[in-house]
Amino acid sequence: MPTSPAASSACSASDLTDPWLRGVAANPGAPADVLLRLLDPAAGAARQLLCEERSLPDEVVDAVVVHPQAKVRRSLARNPHVSPVHRGRLAEDPDVVVRSGVVFGPRPRPRQPCPLPDDVLVTTLTTEYPGEPQLLMFGEMVQELIASHQMPPSFQYRMRVHENPVLRGLATGVWRRLTAEERQALLTDPDPDIRKSAEFFVGLADPAGPGAVFPGPGHYRWLVLGSHALSDAVLEEALADPEFRWSVAGNPYTPPHAVARLARDADPEVRERVAARADLDPAVWAELAEDPHERVRTRARIQPLPRTQAECRAVDHEMGGDARDCVCLILEPHTEPDPDWYRACAESEEVVLRLAAAKCPTLPAELVARLAQDPHEEVRHRLASWHPLAPAETVLAAFVARPRQRPHLLTQSRLPRTGLSRLLDHEDPEVRALAAADPTLRQPPVGLLTDPDDRVRRAAAANPRFTGDVLEVLLHDPATAEGAAANPGLPAARLHALLDLAGLPR
Repeated sequence: MPTSPAASSACSASDLTDPWLRGVAANPGAPADVLLRLLDPAAGAARQLLCEERSLPDEVVDAVVVHPQAKVRRSLARNPHVSPVHRGRLAEDPDVVVRSGVVFGPRPRPRQPCPLPDDVLVTTLTTEYPGEPQLLMFGEMVQELIASHQMPPSFQYRMRVHENPVLRGLATGVWRRLTAEERQALLTDPDPDIRKSAEFFVGLADPAGPGAVFPGPGHYRWLVLGSHALSDAVLEEALADPEFRWSVAGNPYTPPHAVARLARDADPEVRERVAARADLDPAVWAELAEDPHERVRTRARIQPLPRTQAECRAVDHEMGGDARDCVCLILEPHTEPDPDWYRACAESEEVVLRLAAAKCPTLPAELVARLAQDPHEEVRHRLASWHPLAPAETVLAAFVARPRQRPHLLTQSRLPRTGLSRLLDHEDPEVRALAAADPTLRQPPVGLLTDPDDRVRRAAAANPRFTGDVLEVLLHDPATAEGAAANPGLPAARLHALLDLAGLPR
């Protein structure tokens, strides 16, 4: 047990001010009237922790939105724990830096981003502020909103019929989602900028367009060779050079005769790229399914024809070298692949297909239960991160086994917070910290108060099993003061007293 305040004369209340403020700012049980006091400048760094690093009661959000200091409001605009609805209230803030904070989005960016409401996006992109310097032009705002996944493709699609041409033009950015009729409407739009943007995407499929001339060195070269229709001359030049064949093999506009040539290329990576295409001729697919290289055979075999581009993209991710312990973004589900395809994948003998199925948020409960018992560990861990019905024990197992998954899993209600006593002695301090916070432990986690890792000490001191005089001792020990001040068992009166001692005004 840490030393008592009487035995630690060298440690005064002033020495503990900062830990107390940080602890109170993080305290999940602190009422709004306590947290509101931390908006005072005297709270120092604890004020930023409060506004930027935790969820907040509505009363506190209301106060931050109208706070006189722009840097406080900007902290809320960047808070990943606050709902997009609340952050969106700052989209019309009088300070351009605060508005830009809404556009740039939360920091750190969550693995499962939440888009801003439609009305907030419309306001952000259409409201003008005459006479005020702009930090971001319209195109830059669009880029940032897309990059932060606060403006999802579904919003761009919905804007295709908006009365404002500035918003209507966003629909060209999701060209592949549009029907023929919707594309034609944009091609004949009254606004010339929209027509020009739509014509660009039409040009991608025209060999007389950008792909008519062999592109010069740089990123644009790979963009053209991999995604634009190529003229016969450019195609032949690319096929003649081993450096460019991999890009051409994945180009959706590469004609069948060139695909057949690439299926016999000496480079197995090129042949594997061909084997991943959705438009393979059955004879070419059969040839690749017997390829001497294992990865080429596997890529062809696990997806018999017919197959869609969306299905191929889903499998391509699982075939990639970085698929294990995946921490890719969890975005809004697309309409493709079809849910029936995912269900079939969940029952497949191919682990690659089961990995793809584990990422489908609409997978029914009976198949979720099946994948939760999958013999392949990565399937179970993928399910834990992605599916809202993943069993609690599956989620906990992923947390323990995969450190890279933990920041995301800690934000999920599916991660168990109780029944963790067996993990108190775990070798990993992050796991011990999770167990130390378990409010159902039979005994307070006294042994972890002197843990060598400060995260574990904070979590242990914040355990509500500590009460009364023992908790007071923890509040006055520098090693545990911050965690003790974050203890949800502290009554409001005691939290106010700590802020009084720190000199914060009532």
